Amino acid sequence: MSAYILRRLLALLPTLLFASLIVFVIVRMVPGDVVDLMLSQNDISADTKSREDLIRALGLDQPMWFQYVHWIGNIVLHGDLGQSLWQGEPVLKMVLARMPATFSLGALALFVALSVALPVGVLSAIRQDTAADYVARSFSLLMLAVPSFWMGTMIMVFPSVWWGWSPEVRYVPFLEDPLQHLGNMLVPAIILGMALSAITMRMTRTMMLEVLRQDYIRTAWAKGLNERLVILRHALRNALIPVVTLIGLQAPLLIGGAVVIEQIFALPGMGLLLLDAVNQRDYPVITGVFLVVGLAVMLINLLVDLSYGLFDPKVRHR
Repeated sequence: MSAYILRRLLALLPTLLFASLIVFVIVRMVPGDVVDLMLSQNDISADTKSREDLIRALGLDQPMWFQYVHWIGNIVLHGDLGQSLWQGEPVLKMVLARMPATFSLGALALFVALSVALPVGVLSAIRQDTAADYVARSFSLLMLAVPSFWMGTMIMVFPSVWWGWSPEVRYVPFLEDPLQHLGNMLVPAIILGMALSAITMRMTRTMMLEVLRQDYIRTAWAKGLNERLVILRHALRNALIPVVTLIGLQAPLLIGGAVVIEQIFALPGMGLLLLDAVNQRDYPVITGVFLVVGLAVMLINLLVDLSYGLFDPKVRHR
């Protein structure tokens, strides 16, 4: 097992290197120039000398390949993601300050999604073509059709108009007040988790229907085993492997969806940091956030692969 984990971790390095190169190049191809933005916002005359001095001060006068080698070298040798072009603060410090909000939102949204998807998916499968099945499938289609940003906007607007209530927008860190933090995160996590729960529920239902038709399940029924025992011990464990794979594939969407949700609910997470950095063309912050998110997604998929052995004893990692 340890050798397998080590091989997988080593395999992440070239993937991260390739992903960092793509992000580093693409963000510099985005229309707009950070130098022009700085000159316009600081009311500095955009003459040639001022522009050249600012370009030199930001380190943008070097060729792109040299900037990339310098940037990736600092990461490898010193763990330095660079400094923000606007604030002058270390990017790693900025990302670490915003990381708890994003990961807390993602973890709670995943908990909401699984709490809804797994029971409803199993119930829909074992009660196929009944009223409960039709309601569950209709609910999943509705959640797939309704965008998260629209639902978040409606929840922010209409309750405040009709009942004078709106979700709490003052963020409180978990260590400062756990209950208040949960209150901050609950509504956006439900909105973000519902979209994931829809597709996960449909996958759970499909896999349960397939497993319930297997011979060993019919044998368990023939032996007179309790329905709960057959469903939970024999059917669900085998049906969960594709579902877990789907959850791993949904991880980038879960983190990416946080960008819009954090903007709507004013949560100081990495999504809001990334959005501000894109608007300001703050290249080091953009590449730093993408690199951290990419590493998190890869580690999540590694955990998904390791979890297969928990559901299927035949799976062995060597």
